[in-house]
Amino acid sequence: MTSLHGKWSFVTGASRGVGAHLARGLAQLGSNLVLHSRDLSHTADLADRLRAMGVTVVTVAAELADPDQVEPLLDRVQAAAQIDILYNNAAIQVAKQSALWQTSPTDLRRSLEVNLISLVRICDRLAPPMLARGWGRIINLTSGIVDQPEQTAYAVSKAGVDKFVRDFAPKLQGTGVQMNLLDPGWLRTDLGGPNAPGDPASVLPGALVPALLDNGESGRFFRAQDYAGLSLDAALRKALNP
Repeated sequence: MTSLHGKWSFVTGASRGVGAHLARGLAQLGSNLVLHSRDLSHTADLADRLRAMGVTVVTVAAELADPDQVEPLLDRVQAAAQIDILYNNAAIQVAKQSALWQTSPTDLRRSLEVNLISLVRICDRLAPPMLARGWGRIINLTSGIVDQPEQTAYAVSKAGVDKFVRDFAPKLQGTGVQMNLLDPGWLRTDLGGPNAPGDPASVLPGALVPALLDNGESGRFFRAQDYAGLSLDAALRKALNP
């Protein structure tokens, strides 16, 4: 298992839900954190709680739906820390279409901007320094959504994330940088809604597995719920022997 003590993790969409649980899990393993949200006030309390755990925390803010805010955000991130671990967690899920074959162009563009385009831009900035150092972990959150054309905007954006990761996977072999996919499951978050079956806390320990594995593997699809209820050590053993 890779030690995260003293490493720097960048978590987008960290203010609540899956992102907040990810941040706490990483802090428990000794990782320093850069937390992203749309407004600095959204992560202020979380940052204070994580600092009390003995790690260094920096907060940054940007609206990922606005393409003009992404590069300045990354400038601030890279000025604050050398990022070793990236969790592209931020995403939006627009309301279901009222009818089939009526995908809103506005919803589609906004979903692609937040869920896919900003994710690719973040990877494009943070992956090269990882490659230069010979170590890094990139975990791009995706979804297991299938057969729901009423959610075309969201589903298409996540399919793009999957394709991006899998096409880059062969290029990362032997580099020390691993990029994988993580499906957190259908959880009771702002994105998942109140009727989802899963507790957001159940994302751990599974969500930490792709950051901790040191097997050189990229392009793998991890389901956090496959590890729900396990200890971290048991989750890692299961990941290595699926």
